[in-house]
Amino acid sequence: MPDDAGLQALREAARLSPDNLPLRRHLAGQLLAKGYLADAEAEFRAALALAPQDPELIGGLADAFIRQSAFGAAMAALEPLLATPGYPPAVGVLAARALLGEGDTAKAAYRYYEATSRDASVADKELEARITGSAGPAARPPAPMASEPAESPFLPSVPQPGDASTAEVERSGVSFADVAGMETVKEALRIKLLLPTQQPEMFAAFGKRAGGGVLLYGPPGAGKTHLARAAAGELGAAFVNVGLADILDMYIGNSERNLRATFDLARRNRPCVLFFDEVDALAGRRSDMRSAHGRQLVNQFLSELDGVDQNANEGVLVLAATNAPWYVDVAFRRPGRLDQPVFVPPPDQQARAAILRILCRDKPLAEMDYDAVAQATELFVGADLKGVVDRAVEAKLQQSISAGRPIPLTTQDLLAAAKSVRPTAVREWMGTARNYVMHANDSGAWDELMPWVKMKW
Repeated sequence: MPDDAGLQALREAARLSPDNLPLRRHLAGQLLAKGYLADAEAEFRAALALAPQDPELIGGLADAFIRQSAFGAAMAALEPLLATPGYPPAVGVLAARALLGEGDTAKAAYRYYEATSRDASVADKELEARITGSAGPAARPPAPMASEPAESPFLPSVPQPGDASTAEVERSGVSFADVAGMETVKEALRIKLLLPTQQPEMFAAFGKRAGGGVLLYGPPGAGKTHLARAAAGELGAAFVNVGLADILDMYIGNSERNLRATFDLARRNRPCVLFFDEVDALAGRRSDMRSAHGRQLVNQFLSELDGVDQNANEGVLVLAATNAPWYVDVAFRRPGRLDQPVFVPPPDQQARAAILRILCRDKPLAEMDYDAVAQATELFVGADLKGVVDRAVEAKLQQSISAGRPIPLTTQDLLAAAKSVRPTAVREWMGTARNYVMHANDSGAWDELMPWVKMKW
């Protein structure tokens, strides 16, 4: 339940007047605008029960789905509108976001340019940059059309070259000593990934080989990427950080080839930590996918995790991270794949103090009370704390330049900066997680989250 007096009042008014459509519409929009995505989804559904064909409500529900990375559900909601000639251009932009999330860049580009050609005011420069960055100018349609043909005209009849991985091999300069707190997570990574490589004889005695996969999940900014780099540094292994742009391609078949090339790159540089960020975009539930292309990519991913033969992935440690583990296809959790989901929690007060010490250790400092800053930054994750330190340093640099000498950073500088930084969506993420733990956990997959979602956020 959102801890917001205005929203509480709206919720109570809607409870007392459940058939008041304008009120429910307003409440749903406010919840969406403030980031209470699970609650917004519920309110849009309630409003649609009163007006099932309302385009604004359908668009709002789709937007809530997209922000929760439920791209297939968003497209299912939008599909009836998209089949209607002259549908609102804003719906086309929402469809473009959902299609891009599914990895279908060509159709995303079609929907976006078709919509903006009819109404330039719905243009989204950030979305356009993502589309053109992934697909290039060839994705732009030559003229607006009322509906999309069965096969996109912008896909060539033969695949274009795309079989060389754009991912790069790095050497990590950080280790677990650079990761504050998270002892349970680090221990899980040691047992699953590091020790089989560091003590192969011991594990071979029990028939265990070096290699395997772990799925890191948790709220945004909690340090999943930092943990992956630290795991590579702890092992002294190569590190390959795979982004969506390294895999997804607008031409049919190229995404699968890019994925294969990326695994081959890791195999040539073993021992290697192969890290997939935002893995739900590459490994989404096939039941939610409308295109065969997306399902083929998931199948290719599963095949690469299994390896072409029994020893193909020995020495390749696959780490994947997601903010939405419930949208990852269940086949990825089978033994030998990403079979061990590991929750990366938001840091507690002690961990926040440790993170602040690490972030400040190379800066001119006065006597610091990190515990006081940690106490003032409840719900802050690692990314938020870095923002606090960055802002404090920027302010201190201005003072130092005026004074002509370095002026040490103080506790008060950090406390002042903390007041200007809003924490990322830990509370909203926990609200979404609570829905799955309480209502969609028949398999017990999310039992690990039970103590967390019962806490007051």
